[in-house]
Amino acid sequence: MINEIDYRYDNDLDTNQVIDLYSASSLGERRPVHDPAQMAMMMAHANLVITAWEGPLLVGLARTMTDYCYVGYLADLVVRESHQRRGIGVRLIQETRARMGANSKLVLIAAPKAVDYYPRIGFTRHPSAWTLDADSPFPWPGNG
Repeated sequence: MINEIDYRYDNDLDTNQVIDLYSASSLGERRPVHDPAQMAMMMAHANLVITAWEGPLLVGLARTMTDYCYVGYLADLVVRESHQRRGIGVRLIQETRARMGANSKLVLIAAPKAVDYYPRIGFTRHPSAWTLDADSPFPWPGNG
């Protein structure tokens, strides 16, 4: 029997539960799960967090930074591997969009293992995304 999933809007989460969720998904490979302080800051400073719960177990999370009118950056969409292919990720995105505003678009950079997922649920590939890692030099003139 599949238990019902409860969706909540809240980023006041127990860091250990968050770390457990990320570790139980492929996204844990790409996030600082061994640094509880950094994981806590990631949650505290996201201004739109939707969670999915099966009873007391955190099974999914969408972490977004948004202005609530033009754009939201979906930083993380994470679902436990044991709970994937049940529509939880799609529902997390639906709940996120419902709170972002009618004219707001959602933007993300897919994790390598999820790159084929997003086109299947309606996202369009964008050819001009760029990243600058924290430890990458930035030799812009006047950059002291």
